[in-house]
Amino acid sequence: MLIKIAKEFRWEMSHRLTFHKGPCKNIHGHSYKLVLFLTGELDENGLILDFYDINQIVSPFIGELDHAFLCSPDDEKILNFLKEMEYKYYLSDEFTTCEQMTQFFWRKLSPEFKKYKNIKSLGIRIYETFDAYAEIEADLV
Repeated sequence: MLIKIAKEFRWEMSHRLTFHKGPCKNIHGHSYKLVLFLTGELDENGLILDFYDINQIVSPFIGELDHAFLCSPDDEKILNFLKEMEYKYYLSDEFTTCEQMTQFFWRKLSPEFKKYKNIKSLGIRIYETFDAYAEIEADLV
């Protein structure tokens, strides 16, 4: 029998969508929420994975993003400003949209959860605002 567990993580981050024709082309921020889902079988201790262990895997990466500006390497004006002002930023040519963030988090975190043979799938749901999210779920095998 498969069981699903979930753990939430929250952080603040700013970004901009350089391609956007509307207001999201401007610098703006979000209160992000990640809900991580693990589906699997119980281990010998009656757990899929201890919530503490999930926290140990995910929190360091959330710490890199928290209160950072998510910046594309080709957004040179913004990047130069961030460096000059010594502001925290995270460079990524992989993701700027909520949809892309789910894929990025899945690729970043899935190798860690593949180490546990009883875990069958990993799901990532990222809320950009309190009522808007993107989600991905895929098997780990």
